Amino acid sequence: MTNFFRKQRPNVKNDILSGITVSLAMIPEVVAFAFVAQIDPLMALSGAFIIGLITAIFGGRPGLISGAAGAVAVIFVHMIAEGHTKGMLMDTPIENMGFFYLMACVILMGIIQILAGVLKLGRFVRLIPHPVMMGFVNGLSIVIFMAQVKMFSHKTLQVSSAGVKEYVSHYMQGTELYTMIGLVLLTMGIIWGLPKLTKKLPAALTAIIVTSLIVIGFNLDVTTVGSYIIEGGGTGLKGEFPTPNIELWQNLPINLDTLKFIALPAFLAASVGLIETLMTMNLVDEITETRGNGNRECVAQGAGNIMSGLFGGTGGCGMIGQTVININAGGRGRLSGIMMAVTLLSFILFADKLIEMVPIAALVGVMFMMVIETFAWSSFRILKKIPLSDAVVLITVSLVTVFVDLAVAVFVGVIISALSFAWENAKRIRARKRMREDGTKVYEIWGPLFFGSIQAFNEKFDVKTDPEMVEIDFVESRVSDHSAIEAIFNLVEKYEAAGKKIKLKHLSEDCKVLLYKSSPKFKEVIVEDVEDPRYHLAANPEQFPKPLSHYKL
Repeated sequence: MTNFFRKQRPNVKNDILSGITVSLAMIPEVVAFAFVAQIDPLMALSGAFIIGLITAIFGGRPGLISGAAGAVAVIFVHMIAEGHTKGMLMDTPIENMGFFYLMACVILMGIIQILAGVLKLGRFVRLIPHPVMMGFVNGLSIVIFMAQVKMFSHKTLQVSSAGVKEYVSHYMQGTELYTMIGLVLLTMGIIWGLPKLTKKLPAALTAIIVTSLIVIGFNLDVTTVGSYIIEGGGTGLKGEFPTPNIELWQNLPINLDTLKFIALPAFLAASVGLIETLMTMNLVDEITETRGNGNRECVAQGAGNIMSGLFGGTGGCGMIGQTVININAGGRGRLSGIMMAVTLLSFILFADKLIEMVPIAALVGVMFMMVIETFAWSSFRILKKIPLSDAVVLITVSLVTVFVDLAVAVFVGVIISALSFAWENAKRIRARKRMREDGTKVYEIWGPLFFGSIQAFNEKFDVKTDPEMVEIDFVESRVSDHSAIEAIFNLVEKYEAAGKKIKLKHLSEDCKVLLYKSSPKFKEVIVEDVEDPRYHLAANPEQFPKPLSHYKL
């Protein structure tokens, strides 16, 4: 514990102030996500506190902010509604049964995330190409911007002729709209201009306080955090300290049917949560030029979600918007995340009335500045300079993030990048042919041999017209997968069926292991004793400490 506080000391002030700023920006976003999932805002805020606190203390990326995120909330909507229906059809009907299924689903989500960390799946974030990362940042910036634009509207409860109740949004007009725009611009102006005057005051927090004081002092009729919650159907921020939810175990049937019902949404939520968290962690790594521990973050996210489910909260993950606000405000250590969680809880327990007075315009201004700073504007400049495939990936990921889903966008981007890489490497396979004095035809293979290049590889050989002795030299090639092994095996079979001898030379040790395991026939055709410095350099460079120029290749 002493070491923990010693590490926080150099940046205590910035961490504390940035944590407070983030907690203010967290409230309306978490409440909005609660309305999307059709759950009590206090349930989402409790989840944000628990997940934020646990991941801040035990996570693998100091400075990363976690909470109840919209990417996860969307997955639970259908399950909650269907869970309510299942509850009413039970022998003893239970109201709001969907919420109990939600808590069980969040616990299972956490277990899956812990398993991902234990199995060290967090390392796979390194496989995400940079264009995917840029597309992810751009797409998410657009999504956050669009979410803030919706704040320029009011929700009113309407009842249709069929008696169905629904909330309908109406955009602001006239004086109300102009006042909202003015306050947003004022907030953005303070955040932009204050650091040019002094860096001792946190720009975002100062902007929120100044804008709030103006609204309160002039008694302006604008949307506040409190009125926003009431418009959405909530009753306010006032809550209680989270305690274990005993009703969960009293009402939830613990059986295979429940597991089947929650398994798929839990897996999807765990996957989306980890992808968004690890991508956000990657972004923080780039901004701070430090490296986080992805596997440790997976375990911490899982533990946070398990505790959230047990204490009646919803699921969550790393939040890029709040994380960027934290980093830009100077938050770098674990204390910033801890401060965010503790301040959020304090607001709910003791300062709910004060927070409800904060104008939504101030928080929208903070988020707009975050969008401007997060968006990779350089992507416009480099689009014509990078390979066409990378440009396609960047644009595709951005669009899919906006119109479909973050996790889908990342998967699509990685798949396109992988296929593009495979296609480009498939074109690099080539063969140099020459004849020896003894009549042996030698094929020197260059480039990687894998599923994408085997067709071009097969086209290099002419079994019918080749001489009685054929040698394939792999010193500049690698056998990468099962498709490559099958291609070589079939080629050997064709030469032998034609009554000709074939030998394989200069295969690296790992390639030979693959071939020997696949078929004993390769024992007959692979040449083990090769006197050629090129081969030894490829197989084990450590055996040759002399410079490469020493060897006559």
